[in-house]
Amino acid sequence: MGSQVAVQMYTVRDFTRSAENLAETLRKIAAIGYSAVQLSAVGAMNGETPEVDAKQARRMLDDNGLRCIATHRSWNDLANRADAEIEFHRELDCDFTAIGGIPGNFGDRAPEAFRKFIEESAPVIARLKSAGIRFGYHNHAFEFMREGAGRQTLYDLLIDAENPDLMLELDVYWADHAGVNPVRLFERCKGRMPVIHLKDKEISPEGQPVMAPIGEGNLDWDGILPACRDAGVEWYAVEQDECRRDPFDCLRSSFEFLSGRGL
Repeated sequence: MGSQVAVQMYTVRDFTRSAENLAETLRKIAAIGYSAVQLSAVGAMNGETPEVDAKQARRMLDDNGLRCIATHRSWNDLANRADAEIEFHRELDCDFTAIGGIPGNFGDRAPEAFRKFIEESAPVIARLKSAGIRFGYHNHAFEFMREGAGRQTLYDLLIDAENPDLMLELDVYWADHAGVNPVRLFERCKGRMPVIHLKDKEISPEGQPVMAPIGEGNLDWDGILPACRDAGVEWYAVEQDECRRDPFDCLRSSFEFLSGRGL
């Protein structure tokens, strides 16, 4: 198997605001050694009349030997413009999409909102699945709040959902940030985490936890990476929301660490 490491383009969002910027950014990503990207927060592709559409993006990716292995898309578009979204993903030859949190129209960050989302998302997920596209939910830290008599987390509701087609795009940094061991989540979600997000956590000189390139912080990669393999993770998307030095240098450091671990 070739490399399973991708770049979540949110990491380099400041370098994708035009077609020219996007082409140069993809060139740099490929030069580091990455084989794939997740298209998210790409300025040149946003809006009703984007400078770069899916067909043009696919051409840019092909020119650099890259694949689009995932996207982040609007829940409103996925639910109400499914045909257009399916065509978008077919143009990219991409079979996975996710949302970056509970959609606001489902209400507050409460169990009732998550239960409603799980129920109402089922036909949308089924429509996407019929077109060969898997759907996932990307977490931050708030999903691990404990509420109710059983002290169940909001993320527990997603894990325990009766819909096995609801995938989970786990962000291991945010799980760890919430005090949860990501390894336990992988053990509970085998086969439901085809794409995950990786970033590390280090402590700044001021004593604050900050995001870091993978391998430069304190997350337990000796435990996390084997658990990923056991859970059937297909793609490891490097996403560093905030970089304290050049983002491309951070991406290089993460790639070298992960490729050194056989990914």
